[in-house]
Amino acid sequence: MITPREYQDFTATTEAPPGLRVVERLSTVQTVRLLHAAIGLATEAGELLDALKKHIFYGKPLDCVNISEELGDVLFYVGMGANALGEDMGQIMETNRAKLQARYGNKFSETAALSRDLEAERKILEGNPCGPC
Repeated sequence: MITPREYQDFTATTEAPPGLRVVERLSTVQTVRLLHAAIGLATEAGELLDALKKHIFYGKPLDCVNISEELGDVLFYVGMGANALGEDMGQIMETNRAKLQARYGNKFSETAALSRDLEAERKILEGNPCGPC
């Protein structure tokens, strides 16, 4: 069995080294803005999950006002990410709708979820007239 120290040492061998190339990739305004948006999305998603956890597992009344606030915060960070890409949120929404339409047709099914045509979905995504990326 591996010891905690051995495991910790192992992680150092598989971690991406924070060398110059990483610093270079973080040096663009676009990347920093996207990182900010991604961190914000993860944070707000965590807060949304925490509200559901407290309701489901701890018996706290469901706080729909707070959940609505967290969903609004998620939208804020989605908007930030769209701005960083130079994209329009409406176009992002339309592209997502087209992708899901290709995946499920008019109704979700487990079969469709498990047998996705990833090539067809990618073509839809690549057809999005996006910004500078």
